[in-house]
Amino acid sequence: MDGVISLGIGEPDYPTPYHIREAAISSIENGYTMYTPNTGIPELRQELSKHLNSHYHLEYDPDSQVLITVGVSEAMDLAARALVNPGDEVLIPDPCYVSYSACVILAGG
Repeated sequence: MDGVISLGIGEPDYPTPYHIREAAISSIENGYTMYTPNTGIPELRQELSKHLNSHYHLEYDPDSQVLITVGVSEAMDLAARALVNPGDEVLIPDPCYVSYSACVILAGG
């Protein structure tokens, strides 16, 4: 399909845009090379909270209601652990994202 970028297997097949390369270089030069807090960088959580409010009129406290994950697998795992109780039956589509089943099993479903 024209104009569609597939991220299905997590290996983009296009060059990294210039502004992203420059931001990465700047981050390295400024010493931003450590792990971030588990909940995400506070400034990022604040900006996301502002974005959700200005675009969708949603109000979230960036300190207690916004969580940044390292990717979809972590987000799915956290969501499953929050929503699935031991012994719950969970319907999973087929085909599906590779970690759906593992997330449900780890959550006790």
